[in-house]
Amino acid sequence: MANFKSLAKDTAIYGLSSIIGRFLNYLLGVAYTYIFPASSGALGINTNIYAYTGLAFVILTYGMETTFFRFANKDGEDPKLVYSTVLRMVGTTSLLFVALVLAFIGPVSTGMGYNDHPSYIWVMAVVVALDAFQAILFSYLRYQKRPIKFAALKLLFIFMSIILNLVFFVLLPALYKGNPALWGKIYNPEVGVGYIFYINLFCTAVITFFLTKEIKGLGNGFDRDLCKRMLSYSWPILVLGIAGNLNQTADKILFPKIYTGEDTNIQLGIYGSAVKIAMIMALITQAFRYAYEPFVFGSSREKDSKETYAKGMKYFVIFTLLAFICVMGYMNVLRYIISKDYWDGLRVVPIVMAAEMMMGVYFNLSFWYKLTDRTIWGAIFSGIGCLALVVINIIFVPKYGYMACAWGGFAGYGISMLLSYFVGQKYYPIDYPIKDMAIYVFAAAVLFAGILWSNAHLGVAPAICINTLLILAFCALIVRRDLPLSELPVVGKYFRK
Repeated sequence: MANFKSLAKDTAIYGLSSIIGRFLNYLLGVAYTYIFPASSGALGINTNIYAYTGLAFVILTYGMETTFFRFANKDGEDPKLVYSTVLRMVGTTSLLFVALVLAFIGPVSTGMGYNDHPSYIWVMAVVVALDAFQAILFSYLRYQKRPIKFAALKLLFIFMSIILNLVFFVLLPALYKGNPALWGKIYNPEVGVGYIFYINLFCTAVITFFLTKEIKGLGNGFDRDLCKRMLSYSWPILVLGIAGNLNQTADKILFPKIYTGEDTNIQLGIYGSAVKIAMIMALITQAFRYAYEPFVFGSSREKDSKETYAKGMKYFVIFTLLAFICVMGYMNVLRYIISKDYWDGLRVVPIVMAAEMMMGVYFNLSFWYKLTDRTIWGAIFSGIGCLALVVINIIFVPKYGYMACAWGGFAGYGISMLLSYFVGQKYYPIDYPIKDMAIYVFAAAVLFAGILWSNAHLGVAPAICINTLLILAFCALIVRRDLPLSELPVVGKYFRK
């Protein structure tokens, strides 16, 4: 129980920073959809470039976050030397990446379809290189169990980003209209969506400065033998990461190349904006991962570790299902996160949320091959899932547009999840409470059907009332089966006899 309390505390801190950050990003999403109408296609460009940078981030970190935790917790390894070696490795490859992009910026930007805006590409190349380097620095904070500094820096990035976005997309445009000659010296309306990338670069650089203390860990040395052993461990994780990331970004990368309509950027912008609402599931999974990964590796030598993992899986499923029906239950309110120009894309939200939940389950299942050093299996599972996603996109996107993107992700994560479970039970059997989780899944499905009916046949206010009752019914099920009120923090004492 003490372990779970520690896990819950860290998850709450990581989660709070993520929730606040995502909420503020939602506000930015609102601004972007009102600043850039769907017909402009600007947000399609934004979605496409950030998909590329997401993939580049995975390649530049090449599994070293997980590898760091694994080796730092191994008997006989010096955690400081492990950290320094990883930091030097990722730092060197990130610098090389930036150098190559700058050297070949012409053909790279042309190949990506941005030959008119090469600055978009080199700016984001520098950003993703800094992000990769920061990933190890933030991993070290997690290893040291310093969630406060972790959360503070993550929030600082968001606040700086919001302030600069308000300046460049609200304040300066207004001032420019009043006096173009004066304000045109620092603001150019033709830059448009490019300011999003420039702001990202500035904020990322500032956060790197605040991690100076952690960067000094470079001085702890470099071990070539350790480097080789870590690369041997991490390369399957890299393949896994690439395949896993492609499950999230391949549709947005492939869409402009396989969609046959003339409104490619418009449709991609609508899809990318609608998916933001579904990303609350990714937020929960990310918050859980930040706390759970070091927790799992740190407790792997305990006798009851498998029982702990099984309970962790059950509670993850319970609360992600609760998040799912909450989002769907209040969709009539949450849809205002984006402008009406983008509402057509809301059809993908339940599909993408379900896919993200399966990705979270897959992440929980993945520890069997990480703890047994069989990471090659993760690469196989994710590769098969990614292949399914790509095939579905290539076949169906030309006819069904971005709806095929959503279903492709659903299929990809579902296949990876099932493969990991069945193979994992052979090599590292864990008695997961399948029956209990199935009850919650069935209950959520029934309530979701009720929510869809009320949203379709009732007015906004009556539907919200009915949906709230359905959500409370799910909460009552949780309390009755797995979370008695007497066990709740703070208020639990009032329900104890």
